[in-house]
Amino acid sequence: MSVQTHQQTANFIWNICNLLRGPYKRNEYRKVILPLTILRRFDCILEPTKNEVLIEFAKLKGKSENIISAQLRTITGVPFYNLSPLTFKQLLDDPNQIAPNLNSYINLFSPNVRQIFEKLEFSTQVSKMNEKNLLFHVVKKFASTEVDLSQTNIDNLQMGYVFEELIRIGAEQSNEEAGEHFTPREVIKLMVNLLLSPETDLHKSHVVKTIYDPACGTGGMLSVAENYIRKLNTQAQPHLFGQDWNDEAYGICRADMLIKGEDSDNIKPNCTFEEDGFPQAKFDYMLANPPFGVEWKQQQKSIENEAKTLGYDGRFGAGTPRINDGSLLFLQHMISKMRSFAEGGSRIGIVFNGSPLFTGDAGSGESNIRQWIIENDWLEAIVALPDQLFYNTGIATYIWIVTNRKEKRRTGKIQLIDGREFFVKMRKSLGNKRNQIGDGEENRPDQIAELSRIYGNFTHDETRTIEVDGIKKRVIVSKIFDNNDFGYNKITVERPLRLNFQASDERIALLDDLRAFQKIAESDKKNETMRQQAIEDGSKRQAEIRTMLHDLQQATAGKLFKDRITFLKELKAIDPKSGMRLSSPELKAILEALSAKDETATICRDAKGNAEADADLRDTENVPLKESIEGYFQREVLPHVPDAWIDHSKTKVGYEIPLNRHFYRYEPSRTLETITAEVKKLEGEIVAMLAEITGSGGKT
Repeated sequence: MSVQTHQQTANFIWNICNLLRGPYKRNEYRKVILPLTILRRFDCILEPTKNEVLIEFAKLKGKSENIISAQLRTITGVPFYNLSPLTFKQLLDDPNQIAPNLNSYINLFSPNVRQIFEKLEFSTQVSKMNEKNLLFHVVKKFASTEVDLSQTNIDNLQMGYVFEELIRIGAEQSNEEAGEHFTPREVIKLMVNLLLSPETDLHKSHVVKTIYDPACGTGGMLSVAENYIRKLNTQAQPHLFGQDWNDEAYGICRADMLIKGEDSDNIKPNCTFEEDGFPQAKFDYMLANPPFGVEWKQQQKSIENEAKTLGYDGRFGAGTPRINDGSLLFLQHMISKMRSFAEGGSRIGIVFNGSPLFTGDAGSGESNIRQWIIENDWLEAIVALPDQLFYNTGIATYIWIVTNRKEKRRTGKIQLIDGREFFVKMRKSLGNKRNQIGDGEENRPDQIAELSRIYGNFTHDETRTIEVDGIKKRVIVSKIFDNNDFGYNKITVERPLRLNFQASDERIALLDDLRAFQKIAESDKKNETMRQQAIEDGSKRQAEIRTMLHDLQQATAGKLFKDRITFLKELKAIDPKSGMRLSSPELKAILEALSAKDETATICRDAKGNAEADADLRDTENVPLKESIEGYFQREVLPHVPDAWIDHSKTKVGYEIPLNRHFYRYEPSRTLETITAEVKKLEGEIVAMLAEITGSGGKT
């Protein structure tokens, strides 16, 4: 079945929604359409063996459930069966009893199928449609020849396309994020190629491999990975595992596994972070396209508790990212499920937006997670993908390849691949998806194979000829870096505090704005009398301080002091004359009010003679890990600010991956002649438009 045909099938099914208008809102259509599509698919698969199953079941009465189940599954050839005497089409024979008959028909499926419909809460929709006199008409449409979902008419892979297309249409019509549920097939193919192409043991007879997706959606990634392995080796035995907390996606994925003969119990519901469906399991391969930029506030308590109590023995020991993007939580979760190197290790492929590459300063959760991954030598490669590739977003996306068993040539290295120009324009956009990575089909270039070759070549500064806006150019598409090329020391550069001091009316008046001075005339005593007395005493103290400072003003004749020690001597000389003993908070407030920044003043020093730092002049510098901090400081900082120093107690290690900067291509500015010609052309178009409006025929 062609891509066009599976879209036509999906469109026909979705058009059945026209019957639901009125009783159902647009965002509720899929509550009916998706379960009935699954039900119709199961019915079509079981129809050829229906009578044989019923005959055999009559013979097996009294036998154990396990024996009955095993025997009936042998007959159907799939891991499910139905014991109802009715078929989907026969439900139409009794319109008045269609609701109870449909519920009975569903309830007589094997338990693994019933669980799907329970999760989708389909019985609620059966009651609602029946109440509104819609059920018979909707079932009739699904029972028509136009919805022939038999395996002879539509294979399992294409059925997956139909499911995904229905979800996409439904999500678009209800203004939801369609891309949360599935990933473009060419992106999955590229991921699988990058993940599995280095594997030499996939050709071994009856090789067993486990594949896991913690955000599996409808199971697209699992299916493509399985097909890849089976094409390489028909005797291979890939076992698929997944989890998704979206009930619709979970139901479809579980149904897809049943149809293909997989163990549907390996597909788990609920949130991966709060309820890990495979807490003890390790997997050979893992793939995921977690939602971009989705906050994890709902799971914050359980995640932070696990990080605190279990540390690296749990899943989030390296840290937690900011609350509005949980992408790196998924990667940490997957890393926790890697087999040990002694057990053969694991390989991970995951799709991210740009945020996990560089968001977060040194010491942040994101930076610490990147540091943990890179310093453990797990990050193998990152591929920058074209934009406008996904259905729900046009932003830049990247494939990360992570493994704990790198090839020897890749040890201690990270490969960056620029695949941003490897795309072809689609004839028709799908949501935000306007571009497609060529897969060699329908006269498209095989850009998936080309990117896979670039990855396999593992060559620094490898180039390719690409065509942009009709212009061919040679560009770098691959770079190889050492792990520590992405690390840096963030140093804090301090400069000395320089202040002048003066007892003047303007500066003395500033005292009233300082919180420390205001608190002198405040009280938190509960007894009202005592509180009022404390406030009066405080106000009196404030007045005494002002008087003392005015005395200082007269004694120094308003002199401007550029040395704090000299000024303090003058202040202390006034202190005994006024009979006051200034407390430390009072002295601090006075110095703050009577001081001002002055580059010509002497440096303020602490009791040990060390220069005090001016917080306003504080700066930071990122020094590459490969470079000496002192050497960098001598070369880049001191020539500009000779009095600066490094506060080594504040130095932090950070990691970021500025991929776009490494592949920056200078684009020369347009010439003046070109710009002038464009302006003249626009002027001509404006004149012509005005002529049409005024009817002047272009005459002025």
